[in-house]
Amino acid sequence: MKLFTLLFFAVTSLVAAVDINNASKSELMNLKGIGAKKADAIIMYRKDHCFKDAQSLKAVKGIGVKTVAKNRDKIKVGACRK
Repeated sequence: MKLFTLLFFAVTSLVAAVDINNASKSELMNLKGIGAKKADAIIMYRKDHCFKDAQSLKAVKGIGVKTVAKNRDKIKVGACRK
């Protein structure tokens, strides 16, 4: 049963959309091409800005068209907490 529960959460985290306005560092790192440094850059950027759509993620240094394209189906844009 523990194995099933663990497997369920692992699959859910791979499939679940990541809210770029509110996700934690570890959640952001579930996106393809986003490591610790880029996750930190996203968090720093959103302290002063709100993401309006997936494309606005390109405003973060080091994140380009290809990264956004690879993650388009996993990116969600929730309400900004500013």
